Amino acid sequence: MTAADYEKVMFGAGCFWGVESRFRELPGVIDAPCGYAGGSMSFPTYEQVCTGRTNHTEVVEVTYDPAQISFNDLLAAFWAMHDPTTLNRQGPDIGTQYRSAIYTTTEAQKTAALAARTAEDASGRYRAPIVTEIKDAPDFYRAEEYHQRYFEKNGMVGCH
Repeated sequence: MTAADYEKVMFGAGCFWGVESRFRELPGVIDAPCGYAGGSMSFPTYEQVCTGRTNHTEVVEVTYDPAQISFNDLLAAFWAMHDPTTLNRQGPDIGTQYRSAIYTTTEAQKTAALAARTAEDASGRYRAPIVTEIKDAPDFYRAEEYHQRYFEKNGMVGCH
């Protein structure tokens, strides 16, 4: 496989540290840097995003090898790692940057994500409707280096 055979997708599921950690554990995930997407300015800083005024989502940009892991497997991991029914919130983290989101890079991903959201919503697993937004991928802005592999660098297991 070459890099040209890999696909990318962005997932927002609350604080990106735990999301990054969980996706990095999956065989077939090549890279999963933390970053920001969907906001009103280019190259935002963490401090700017935390104000809630830039409208960015904390995301993980997952690069994966579809020959090793399916997009549906990534979706299953995404649904399992957070509560997709809480608008702009995951646990104690509150703000628009913590929204549940899937930002797709192909029509096949978008179709699969929309179908998965419908199936999850109808599954009876949740007490409230799913609020996960699914959109074409906006620009990705890599977060500051101290956010990358945060749990690994700080000897933490995780929060998800």
